[in-house]
Amino acid sequence: MEDQILLINDMCGYGKVALAAMLPVLTHMGYRIHNLPTALVSDTLNYPKFYIQDCTEYVRNTLPIWDELGFTFDAISTGFIQSEEESRIIADFCERHAAKGTSIFVDPIMADHGRLYAGVPKTTIGLMRRLVSLADCTVPNYTEACLLTDTPVDLERGVSRPEADRLVDGIRKIGARSVVITSALVEGRPMVLGYDHLLGERFALPIQMVDVYFPGTGDIFSSVMIGHVLRGMPLAQATSRAMEAVRKLIVRNQYQEDKSRGIPIETCLDALD
Repeated sequence: MEDQILLINDMCGYGKVALAAMLPVLTHMGYRIHNLPTALVSDTLNYPKFYIQDCTEYVRNTLPIWDELGFTFDAISTGFIQSEEESRIIADFCERHAAKGTSIFVDPIMADHGRLYAGVPKTTIGLMRRLVSLADCTVPNYTEACLLTDTPVDLERGVSRPEADRLVDGIRKIGARSVVITSALVEGRPMVLGYDHLLGERFALPIQMVDVYFPGTGDIFSSVMIGHVLRGMPLAQATSRAMEAVRKLIVRNQYQEDKSRGIPIETCLDALD
């Protein structure tokens, strides 16, 4: 029987980000996927105009029905959350399911490049801390890790190796068991940092940069990593597999004219094999 994964994230109508990117990846990896959209987004935020429909009411009314019907999940993955109420409801839901043995993966989507995303209030940081405290594994980027741990962001210098370890430990102190920090500049080199609580081991993996930007690559990264971790692969190896998958997908699609649409993941699933 396939493991059942619930993805909690926004759904984009035009473009392959968030749920639109994660669903095909994890389905291809052999999982049975369910989804809870936290917001409906007209198109990726890389376009000059977009519309976001808040789904808090949908979330509020859906989860009690699922509880009443006795739906269970082997893993829950959370991403973008639209409102304070939504965050509270989702955290309560994750806490109840974690107590039953469900694995919780948290991507605290709220910031990048040294600042919160447009329209995201500072109160989101505290709300994300609660979700991170429930996580078997959390995957913040460097900026998000700094905000969660009250660490100054230095995009130019980055961090030293001891500072990198302290940043990882700061996330662990919030309550997350395993940690993966993406997009960190460590002593001048772009790295993915991590700590695997099952092995009690740290890791720092150098990123092979491709000078092309697509939205949604973080969602693909998280999906591939989660898929391998749930198969029992050590976190550092799963992270490395996810990094390589994203690199291959970017290289394959680097000449796509409209990169704001994201990577056409359904046509590239063989790159994950």
